[in-house]
Amino acid sequence: MLLRLACLAVTNTFAALRLLPMGDRDKDVEILALRHQITILERQLGVGASARFAPEDRAFLAALLAPLPRDVLRRLRLLIRPDTVVRWHRDLMTRRHARACVPKRRGRPPTVRSIRALVLRLIRANPSWGYRRVHGELTTLGIKVAVSTV
Repeated sequence: MLLRLACLAVTNTFAALRLLPMGDRDKDVEILALRHQITILERQLGVGASARFAPEDRAFLAALLAPLPRDVLRRLRLLIRPDTVVRWHRDLMTRRHARACVPKRRGRPPTVRSIRALVLRLIRANPSWGYRRVHGELTTLGIKVAVSTV
């Protein structure tokens, strides 16, 4: 998704650079053509249906449109409602901050699988041994493990 979002950003940057040498009249004609295409898409989708946006499209539109006030958003000709843009932006910020605030793993780290297998092998081979004796044998072998782990 991140690569697709970067590609989308680069593509739109080049589109914005293409607009620099254009005059206001040409930009107005392009805006009218784009608005007409949106009208056609809305008509083809039908009443109650909505267009499906990819996650990178949602992120790009949310970042682009969220700074605008809601009254300006309501005047724009969009395939989505202004509340949807605000929700996408809020979700985007929530995911961003949630990823940065992920707590570290709690509790004791898991026991290495080979040590676990060795403990189980010692217990099966010597059923009369208690956990303290197994811990002592592991210590003599040079394996550091807590008594509670055994």
